[in-house]
Amino acid sequence: MKTKKRRTPGKKIFPSYIGKVQMTREGVAFVIVDGEDDDIFVPASKTRGALNGDLVRVSVTKESTFSDKKKSTTRAHRREGVVVDVLERSDKPFIGIYHSSGKGAWVLMQNRVMPYDIEVDPKQAEEAGAQKGWKVSVLVQHWDKGESLPFGKIIEVIGVPGENETEMHSILSEFGLPYRFDPELEKAADDISDKITPEDMKERKDFRDTFTFTIDPEDAKDFDDALSFKTLENGNYEVGVHIADVSHYVTPETEIDKEARSRGTSVYLADRTVPMLPEKLCNKLCSLRADEEKLCFSAVFEISPKAAIRKKWFGRTAIKSDFRLTYEQAQDIIMAEEDSPTPKDHKARELHYALKVLNELAHILKEKRRKAGAIDFERPETKVLCDKNGKPVEIYQKISKEANWLIEEFMLLANKSVAEFVAATGKTFVYRVHDVPNPDKLASLRQFAKSLGYKMGGDLEGKKAAGAISELLDRSKGKPEATAFKDIALHSMAKAKYSTDNIGHYGLAFADYTHFTSPIRRYPDLMVHRLLALYLNNAESQDKEYFEQECKYASGREALATEAERTSIKYKVVEFMQDKIGQEFTGHISGLTDFGMYVEIEPTHIEGMVALRTIKEDFFEFDEKLYRIKGKRTHKIYHLGDEVRIRVINANLDQRLLDFELV
Repeated sequence: MKTKKRRTPGKKIFPSYIGKVQMTREGVAFVIVDGEDDDIFVPASKTRGALNGDLVRVSVTKESTFSDKKKSTTRAHRREGVVVDVLERSDKPFIGIYHSSGKGAWVLMQNRVMPYDIEVDPKQAEEAGAQKGWKVSVLVQHWDKGESLPFGKIIEVIGVPGENETEMHSILSEFGLPYRFDPELEKAADDISDKITPEDMKERKDFRDTFTFTIDPEDAKDFDDALSFKTLENGNYEVGVHIADVSHYVTPETEIDKEARSRGTSVYLADRTVPMLPEKLCNKLCSLRADEEKLCFSAVFEISPKAAIRKKWFGRTAIKSDFRLTYEQAQDIIMAEEDSPTPKDHKARELHYALKVLNELAHILKEKRRKAGAIDFERPETKVLCDKNGKPVEIYQKISKEANWLIEEFMLLANKSVAEFVAATGKTFVYRVHDVPNPDKLASLRQFAKSLGYKMGGDLEGKKAAGAISELLDRSKGKPEATAFKDIALHSMAKAKYSTDNIGHYGLAFADYTHFTSPIRRYPDLMVHRLLALYLNNAESQDKEYFEQECKYASGREALATEAERTSIKYKVVEFMQDKIGQEFTGHISGLTDFGMYVEIEPTHIEGMVALRTIKEDFFEFDEKLYRIKGKRTHKIYHLGDEVRIRVINANLDQRLLDFELV
């Protein structure tokens, strides 16, 4: 938020802003301002007691010198400022090691965003159960003028450093995420009946005799979506997208609902899932397990063999899944040769036929999206395989295949169709929106592509840019620079979020889109189910202001969960690499800054940093516009995407840092 300009006699007038502090271990800060593309760099000497996450007023003392005004990652070009006032302390705790000596006590920080240790009251620490050398969570209460350190209160004792439970709980605590349910809440969930009564079946369509199956990861327990399939007499297909009817069991303003809203989402750490709902609900009552009757909220489609949608129906249903498939099992069936032996079992034959047809329909739907302007940013997902003690034994890349795409396309179809239905009424709704990309960043991508011999044509403004991006990604597919192009294009994109303002979803090329398909693990989907149920019964439009606030909160919780997930993977990656110091690997440059290059090693995509100061052959400078570093004396150039050979030199678990050097 921009505020009034600061006037100093005889000096240039600079504006002041209100924003949130993002701090580094060195004590310098970047103030992130809502609505501003460029953040504000604040030197350590001018932070005036501001800490990570604080809301501050900052006065700009130097404007950006970057000519095209796009967001710069080079400090020399950034806007610079000074913190004028700390308006509100962050309510997020810091994690550190408790120490005491004599009459004093401190929490020693290991966090990269907290450059100062925190003083605490020894008596309060003792009452909280803190033990010397243990990890604790501490909340800053004040940092008064003249005090050398901020003063805080220990709010949780986490455990012995280095133990897996301690470290994973530390990450959750760092982001203000819970990792257990109160016993009273667990009991409330356990008391919910799993019986389907005649009353429950009123106004529900009965799909219990319709062929239905689920496809999920091998280790999944919360099966929140199922597909039903039937060939119609007219040659079309009836495809049902059946979603667990969480709203039947979790009603507004109950204690379970309040807790689910507070959490906002399930959190997927490297070695565990922290669910949004108690286990009785997410893994039993609402999980669409095979051979069990379940209540659902469904989107049912009549689809032609060419994937044209002939009819749509939305409403509450009951199903009974015939098969629980893993993605690997579904993939094997889809890829089976036409002359493969036909299963003798009738249900198995039905499954094979359904998967073949649905796979064909999914491919057509995906191609339609691509032609409409959808951009395929598909990148392998880093997964960590841990042993029973939580120790990482393998880092691998999860690659999506036809079975994944099949489920994805029908979930997208359901989400899009529900959004279209409500959008046509003009009533308040929870949409999943994705704004157009930053044209300045896309211009940099064009310039970088040109430097590598690619012509990126077309308009880079708004929706027209999608074609140019897709064409570049298609032409570079399978080549060394493809990943670099994909990364830059991704970084040019706005972040998807929840909103009642329906601006469409740019990345998917949908004018209307929502999240309907995962109410077990996303609270916005539960809101969507409730709103859809109301509007199917012709209810009036709901309070837009209320739901917009709910959307903002849910988007914030999603961002925290995503950061926690990434942090847990980073921790496990660094832990995995600790016994590999001194080993050499081949990788490619995945990122560049004015202080170093990030390198992803193959084939695991494990990423570490090569500090520019460690490159002995020359003094290298970062060219932000062309995504490269260049030697001052030798003029040697390293581009984003270049293949390099590295040696692992440091794996710091406390800081979650992995350092490489060029070989």
